[in-house]
Amino acid sequence: MAAEQGGHAAEQHEEEHGGHATVGTYVLIGVILTIITAVEVAIFYIPALAGVLVPVLLTLSAAKFVIVVLFYMHLKYDHPIFSRVFFGPMFLAVIVAAGLLLLFKVAPLFDPY
Repeated sequence: MAAEQGGHAAEQHEEEHGGHATVGTYVLIGVILTIITAVEVAIFYIPALAGVLVPVLLTLSAAKFVIVVLFYMHLKYDHPIFSRVFFGPMFLAVIVAAGLLLLFKVAPLFDPY
């Protein structure tokens, strides 16, 4: 009887929260993150990519960040408001950081004096 109630409670909890990833999903995500990390390390040692090294590494790091946040912080499976609360300020921070970089690193290059 208690096992039935426990099983029913687990099913109800899963329905309310949209379920979570299986162990296989976490293993797959771990493999994907490992591959992205290996690509990052390999790119660092390719001399032909020296000119685009930073943008490529930032892009790959951003991809890893999104994967970790979505799966290991469970934002993919939680209520959408949690994703908005997390990604909204994150987007704003990226815009502010990019603006500051442009203001203090790029704009002085065009100073006529």
